[in-house]
Amino acid sequence: MPSSDPLPPKESALFRKILKCYEMKQYKNGLKLAKQILSNPKFQEHGETLAMKGLTLNCLGRKEEAYDHVRRGLRNDLRSHVCWHVYGLLQRSDKKYDEAIKCYRNALRWEKDNIQILRDLSLLQIQMRDLEGYNETRSQLFQLRPSQHASWIGFAMSYHLLGDFEMANSVLETLLQSQTPIDTHDYKHSELLLYQNQILQESGQVEKAYKHLEEFAYQIVDKLAVKETMGELCLSMGKYADAVPIYHELLERNPENTLYYRKYMEAKQLEEKPSEQLESFREFQKEFPSSICPKRLPLDVASGDDFRQLVDQYLRRGLRKGVPPLFVNMRSLYKHPEKVETIEKLIQGYYDSLQENGYFAPEDVDKEDVEKEPASALLWTLYYLAQHYDHLRHTDQALKFIDAAIEHTPTLIELFVTKGRIYKHAGDPYAAFHWLDEAQSLDTADRYINSKCAKYMLRANLVNEAEEICGKFTREGVLPMENLNEMQCMWFQTECALAYQRVEKWGDSLKKCHEVDRHFSEIIEDQFDFHTYCMRKMTLRAYVGLLRLEDVLRRHPFYFKAAKCAIEVYIRLYDKPLKTEQQIEEIDTENLPPSELKKLRNKQRKARKKAELESAQAAQAQVKKEHRNKSRQQQNADGDPEAPQLDELIPDKLARPEDPLEKAIEFLKPLQTLAKDCIETHLMAFEIYYRKNKLLLMLQSLKRAQQINGNDPTLHSAVVRFRDVLDKTTDIHPHVKTVVDRGTDCLFHGKTAIEMNDEFLKANRTSICHVLEVAKVAYLLEPDKRDTAISLITDFDLEKITLEDCTKVYNSLNNGDFGDDLVDCVASYKKKCSGQFPYAVIFKNNQALTYLKSLTESHVESSVGDQTYPAQQPFDQQDEQSTSEVK
Repeated sequence: MPSSDPLPPKESALFRKILKCYEMKQYKNGLKLAKQILSNPKFQEHGETLAMKGLTLNCLGRKEEAYDHVRRGLRNDLRSHVCWHVYGLLQRSDKKYDEAIKCYRNALRWEKDNIQILRDLSLLQIQMRDLEGYNETRSQLFQLRPSQHASWIGFAMSYHLLGDFEMANSVLETLLQSQTPIDTHDYKHSELLLYQNQILQESGQVEKAYKHLEEFAYQIVDKLAVKETMGELCLSMGKYADAVPIYHELLERNPENTLYYRKYMEAKQLEEKPSEQLESFREFQKEFPSSICPKRLPLDVASGDDFRQLVDQYLRRGLRKGVPPLFVNMRSLYKHPEKVETIEKLIQGYYDSLQENGYFAPEDVDKEDVEKEPASALLWTLYYLAQHYDHLRHTDQALKFIDAAIEHTPTLIELFVTKGRIYKHAGDPYAAFHWLDEAQSLDTADRYINSKCAKYMLRANLVNEAEEICGKFTREGVLPMENLNEMQCMWFQTECALAYQRVEKWGDSLKKCHEVDRHFSEIIEDQFDFHTYCMRKMTLRAYVGLLRLEDVLRRHPFYFKAAKCAIEVYIRLYDKPLKTEQQIEEIDTENLPPSELKKLRNKQRKARKKAELESAQAAQAQVKKEHRNKSRQQQNADGDPEAPQLDELIPDKLARPEDPLEKAIEFLKPLQTLAKDCIETHLMAFEIYYRKNKLLLMLQSLKRAQQINGNDPTLHSAVVRFRDVLDKTTDIHPHVKTVVDRGTDCLFHGKTAIEMNDEFLKANRTSICHVLEVAKVAYLLEPDKRDTAISLITDFDLEKITLEDCTKVYNSLNNGDFGDDLVDCVASYKKKCSGQFPYAVIFKNNQALTYLKSLTESHVESSVGDQTYPAQQPFDQQDEQSTSEVK
């Protein structure tokens, strides 16, 4: 590469050796060579040599020195493309892609046709989704290197990503025509043909795509993809007769693929003909006698006697063979009440008959061709019955059958897991955890049971114990929580965040939420290496799929759950900010009685000791972390540059943010873009902007939520509060008022807040969630009619309420939504709920709750295998006067 500040021949040779050492990852040799040049007084400020020395230092992990040398080099030679390129490489290593792009563009000003700089620039442009710039750069690379295969592929892909399918197809067509005849088993050529076909499909040219696939099918290695695509294209064109043999052949290849069966029925146009579908499934049962799908799928379309006959056969087979996930496989049928009734009669009949004579039905006893069922059939019948009644929330029945199953076979792990699940659904996370711990103790090498047990521990707010149980499968010598974070174990971290939120450890909760957020950022950054890899390996369809996945990555439920938790915590910290240490120290102690003053001093002393201990542990952890980083740097001295160090997440600091609402908005923005179809996104946005008093943003959030579900109860409450804000605000800007007046027509419909509330109650009187929000709004609008508002929810028929909804009502009464002087009302409603939901911990008295917690603590400290647990709750429900509740 020509230099703007050329060196003499001797030093120029040394500089080329520096470049060679950098490419060969011989960084220490590169530094020695750079020192030889810079030690010469004539060249001690040579810009390109300083830049290369800085780049080499960066690869050794010495970032500060690296930036110092590169900036010195750049100052000494601003017209050098090498210096700008190196500075861009440093910015890229720190994930500052926008800055790196600026550096590359400056480098191209002085060396506009430099291939390497253009390639590096294209990688950053596709990473940042600058598709216009990417297309321009790939076009330039194509003009400079038209003979290279990668130039054509990148050029075509740049048009594809921009949506110019015709141009992308034209480029690929020209490339394929210019190639010499290839071997029929060339994988890269095969992938290129499939990618071209994908472009034709996305452009809407279905017939052309079909003809293209027919013409080049013999050159494509992936025969399965050819068949599946041919079937899809035939269905899209309405060529149903041609699609039938294709999907039949696919079913012969894989008779357990449910999608193939659906497509086959679509090809035969039997979607609205249940009887003919059943006949087709009978034929498949004969053709594929050992397959499960032809036996299970008819249950979705059958009804009446046909359903009874088919489900009878299916259940008998599953119970006879002992299929643990049989109920899970059948659960989708439970949305049809008539099918549930049929299943319950059959399974109850099996149980009675197996107990009496060992057959599934009494009439089977006299049949010579029917053998007696194995002893395990009764066990799996009991197991299914327990899950069946648990799904229907008949807890007593479910416990009765699961206890019988455990008595029958006390070594089957699935039974203990199911018993824990029954208690979880009944509202007792402590008993649920006990039984999962019992299951885990039966097989300590089972990672699934271990993880399930940890999850139940977290649901019982036992974070330390859950970390300890997960430590059985984490790397030795590393704290389990740290290793789980390294492995991006997001289910554990989201459950931890929710557990900390429940026990009001706001800083710890936010720390877990931020860790999950960082995982998603890392996943987005990790795609960088695939930009060159996929183009080289020609996995173009998978590469396009990767890019589209990364664009909507934060739509994932893991991120949504963590973001929602973080937003809720930040809103709570805005409403009730935590006191700083200085504020705690400034409490007026002069007027406190001696006993209270002593308690306060003890509390402050304990807090200081705890802070000192946490500080010491943090310092120790930081020392270990730095030691590990140094070890990694020594091990990877010839590897890639180190990733930038992120700020340490300190719970105390996170729990006292300067602007909680702005922090909440950081989590909200990705949801507004990628999870805009979820009404919770817009309701959370309203809560934030409600506190910021942003009228137009509140209006925008409400209108978006209304488009999703205008009858949502939380939305109704938000609309009324918005109306209340408008009525109380007098200094609204005229332009803002004009927009608000026009936008609220679809929300208020010209009615007052009270009229809207009354109308909403009339339309949704049978839903406790709607009635609860109506009651809250009624108390907000007319505080003097509080008793009437409370009676709306307390007089609601509990038999029509689920445990989750009942818990919402109870928490609303207990948290002060209707005032703070409701002790008798809360106690009365709690007693009423405890009769309807006897296992729910939230409705237990304080004495029982204390016993449960002590039992949990003693259980964690002792050996699991040495303890037994009764089926019912080990305490009496006699004292219901406590006002100390668990939220």
